[in-house]
Amino acid sequence: MVVISQTQQRNSANEVKLEGLTKMAFSTEELAGGITRVILDGRLDIEGAAAVDLKMNVIAGSKKAVLLDLQNLSFLGSMGLRSLVAPARAIKGRGGKMVIFGPNEMVEKVLKTSGVDTLIPIHHELESAMAALQ
Repeated sequence: MVVISQTQQRNSANEVKLEGLTKMAFSTEELAGGITRVILDGRLDIEGAAAVDLKMNVIAGSKKAVLLDLQNLSFLGSMGLRSLVAPARAIKGRGGKMVIFGPNEMVEKVLKTSGVDTLIPIHHELESAMAALQ
C-alpha cells in the first residue's frame, strides 16, 4: 500500500492545508481465462493517480484482458480518470479489452459524465464483467 501524507498549516492569510492521509492500495490477481483483476482501494485523486500510474502502464503493456475492480474506490478525480483511460487505450490498441467492475454510485457518475464508460464498459456483476473479456 502506498501512503502519502499532507501536513496541516495555517498561514497569515488563514489558508488551511488539509491534514490527513491519502491511501491508494493496488493489487492484482490472475483469474481464469487469462484475465487480470486489478483492485484499486482508496482515493484516485492526484496522489492516488501518481501511486498507480506506473503499475497501470506496466499492466497495459503486458495484459490483454483486464478487469478493473473499483468496489473499494471512494473517490475518482480527473487525474484518476487519466490513470484509467491511458492504459485502456493502450490495451485496446493491442487488441485487448478492459472493463470496470463494481464502482459505487459517485464513481460511476464520474465515469459516465466524462464518457469513460464508452471506452471502458461498466459492470456490476462479476460474471458479466468476466464474460465481456472473453
